[in-house]
Amino acid sequence: MKTVTLTELRSHASGLFTLVEKGETILVLRHGRPIAEVSPVENQENSQPSWKKPALRLSTKGSGLSSAILEERTREGVS
Repeated sequence: MKTVTLTELRSHASGLFTLVEKGETILVLRHGRPIAEVSPVENQENSQPSWKKPALRLSTKGSGLSSAILEERTREGVS
């Protein structure tokens, strides 16, 4: 892991991001304290955004959830 100051990051951003592309992780310091960690993105060639992935399907035997809710409401007198 390479450690740089915020000023160094600003001055040498292009070269530092080249290191990140090659797999290096960079720890950024401000006033001697860590404020950020820049690391390479995991391989995303085969991954899809979460909204494109198939959703979890829930199923139960018997009546559906909406029927159970309506029955509960009827028993409690809620309309």
